[in-house]
Amino acid sequence: MTTDAATRPAKRLLDLNLTRSLLISVAVLLLGVLLLESTDRYTNTQLSSLTYYAIAAIGLTALTGLNGQISLGHGALMAVGAYTTALMLDTETPLPFPVVALTAVVVTSVVGFVVGIGAARLHGPYLAGATLALAVALPSVALYFKGTFNGEVGLTVASPRPPEWFVSFIDTVSGEFATSSKYVAYLGLFCLVVALFFALNLRRSKIGRHWRAVRDQEVAAEIAGINLGRTRVQAFVISAAYAGLAGAVMAIVVRLAAPSAFTIVLSLSLLTAAVIGGLGSITGAFIGAAVLVFLPPWVTSMSTGPGGLSDTQAAQMSPLIYGIVLVLVMLLAPGGVMGTFMTAWRRARLRRLHPATPTQKG
Repeated sequence: MTTDAATRPAKRLLDLNLTRSLLISVAVLLLGVLLLESTDRYTNTQLSSLTYYAIAAIGLTALTGLNGQISLGHGALMAVGAYTTALMLDTETPLPFPVVALTAVVVTSVVGFVVGIGAARLHGPYLAGATLALAVALPSVALYFKGTFNGEVGLTVASPRPPEWFVSFIDTVSGEFATSSKYVAYLGLFCLVVALFFALNLRRSKIGRHWRAVRDQEVAAEIAGINLGRTRVQAFVISAAYAGLAGAVMAIVVRLAAPSAFTIVLSLSLLTAAVIGGLGSITGAFIGAAVLVFLPPWVTSMSTGPGGLSDTQAAQMSPLIYGIVLVLVMLLAPGGVMGTFMTAWRRARLRRLHPATPTQKG
């Protein structure tokens, strides 16, 4: 009786977290369907890009925001997932994409485990330097094994063909023909919703609490019986799994897996997205991913239109704007968009609960 009474509140809390995560994930799914069916083809392509950026940003947010490890190599881990997907789809009878994506996640997790074992012994700038070396070195593997990865040209990724049930679904929902690009967008949306569901549960699980304990106070966490090395490796593996899933989605969206797509710029962009949105915030990961997707076209249109710049000059403006936005966020809102918002909300709530009483004059 005593054991049952002790475990009942924990079980109730677990059920509540699962229900909450499921409701949020379903809401995102419905919102995604609404956006995909109410926008044009170009916006559908942008939303497809948003899905893999958001998946990668969620994984990086979990690693850096929850566990305190800084990674500059997630672009390379995305390359592992993308190349795995490209190789598996390059057959006469390719496997269904969910199977391919799951395989990409497993392969990338193995790579993340190997890297995580070394990263668990490093901290701060040393960890950032090690993962930076990963981002620089891993894409060059495709150049070395040209026979398998086709060198600098890369591998062309076959786009998954929409099944009959999906064609019928799109015809029922919008009355339009289900194109291959729309099917890819829905695959990205489904992967994003699955990744979001697991991330929401991870934050409130025992694993997530251990990660935050190691991030906030290593000595206290170790005294409490938490294995620091195992926890760091665990965080790196899970974050790598997210990067592998993002790479798989990126491969079918871009339809190409090439070294030029997975340079250090991609890793820095993902870290920028996580910082701008707010480290540790899943909603912030979505905001940062949206900045990565929608800011460059806006900057290009403004530069070539009112700015009067050439197309080449306009293309070079996006990294500059990224840098300016990142510096402004670090100076004016160190907690990112969501961190600043939550801090302001808590202060406003405290003021409502405990209003200041005017001083009495004698």
